[in-house]
Amino acid sequence: MSNLFNLPEIQFVGTDPEEIRNQIITVYEAVSGRRLFPGDPVRLFLMAMANVIIQQRVLINDSAKQNLLRYARGPMLDHLGALVETERLPEGAARTTMQFDLSAPLLQTAIIPQGTRTSPGGELYFATMEPVEIPPGILSIQVTSICLEAGEIGNGYVPGQINILVDPLPYVASVANVTESAGGTDVEADDPYRERIYTSPERFSVAGPRGAYEYWARTASTGIADVLVYSPAPVEVEIRVLMSGGELPTPDILSAVDEVVNDQRIRPLTDKVTVLAPDEITYEINLTYWIAEGNATSSVAIQAAVNQAITDYVLWQKSRIGRDINPSELSRRVMNAGALRVEIASPVFTAVDETDVAIAGGITVTYGGLQDD
Repeated sequence: MSNLFNLPEIQFVGTDPEEIRNQIITVYEAVSGRRLFPGDPVRLFLMAMANVIIQQRVLINDSAKQNLLRYARGPMLDHLGALVETERLPEGAARTTMQFDLSAPLLQTAIIPQGTRTSPGGELYFATMEPVEIPPGILSIQVTSICLEAGEIGNGYVPGQINILVDPLPYVASVANVTESAGGTDVEADDPYRERIYTSPERFSVAGPRGAYEYWARTASTGIADVLVYSPAPVEVEIRVLMSGGELPTPDILSAVDEVVNDQRIRPLTDKVTVLAPDEITYEINLTYWIAEGNATSSVAIQAAVNQAITDYVLWQKSRIGRDINPSELSRRVMNAGALRVEIASPVFTAVDETDVAIAGGITVTYGGLQDD
């Protein structure tokens, strides 16, 4: 996406209000042969018309820019996606791994039917995605279940919370999810959709380029924020995915990505593809900041802004795989929030491996008080 946003700004028609007003007055004076002084009724009328023309030019300019990928939004972006056969991803349903425990070993094979529903309570249901057999003598079996309601509503149920068997089976004593439910997403937003459109030509290659794997990995979930394609050895491909908000992917998300990128129509025959979460490295934040005495009356608001800046930095730091730990960025954000100066004890600059993601551990922020500026 860097190439797309490095393109120069473009204007199809001029929208400078002063220039448009001057042009209208100049043309009228040239045609009529009379000067228009301030307060002249004709001048006032022309200025009213100029405001309408200015608004129309802004709309014309925006409408024309909707034909360009960088600026398109909403339905116009969908039409640009159609040109490269890339549709906006619909809502995604959350997934989790359910464990079914039998009351006693069976003498014959039993089946957990596809669509067997479980629930955490209320009107939310998860259904098994495929039928699964329980061999004789086995007391439990695990199977992937999907939320029957798309969107983020199915996310965040920790192991053990989905424990109601809605469709009773005589040989099942209890059920419970063994992974946190995740992967439920809303309709794909414009920015990630724009990025997929921009990289979509890569998918037509059959040689296994990085861009193709990145494109297909993102189609597994609209919640994927970053993808790293890495080859640790010949014919071996590692794909590491990071979710929105810097969250690590759950096993179910990794399974969904693996299913996509290992499809025989996508994966080159000679590639051995593995889907993983980024390796997590932690760092500490320990800083002290001061506020100028001249801003004493705004010190409470500045302290709140500094705390928000640190929160934003933590999110920024963990939102990209392989992003170096950069205290200069932290200092910049704190200063922009209104601090007079800041002393950062930690972190120090640390180069992060391309397969790692840096996540904050302990955070200690000290307000040093007011200082003469």
